[in-house]
Amino acid sequence: MIVRSFKDLEGTDRHVKSASGTWESKRIVLAKEKVGFSLHETILYAGTETSMWYANHIEAVVCTKGDAELTDRETGETYRITPGTMYLLNGHERHTLKVKEDFHCICVFNPPVTGREDHDENGVYPLLTEEV
Repeated sequence: MIVRSFKDLEGTDRHVKSASGTWESKRIVLAKEKVGFSLHETILYAGTETSMWYANHIEAVVCTKGDAELTDRETGETYRITPGTMYLLNGHERHTLKVKEDFHCICVFNPPVTGREDHDENGVYPLLTEEV
């Protein structure tokens, strides 16, 4: 059994801040736990816009606080994401999140991330694996 809190992760290697400066993420469950998914608490900052494409991962996101507009760049559809709203990128959709109010969310990734990932120039997380 593993018990840890997001607060315990502050300032550790599991507290990742993006090179773009638009988000930070506390990665509470990672690939090294070998459970088949990773679990994160992520904050995207108000007034920012982040374009992403999880070509190598499926991601589920639940908003816990804040307000953002999610655009599916493949269809052009937009959605307002507020507390209690979930979105699932089950088709590896290219998407953009335009943040109106600091956006707090819980994210699950499959396959799990290692904790070292950041978006590349295409908004993609590389598919990294843990050394055995």
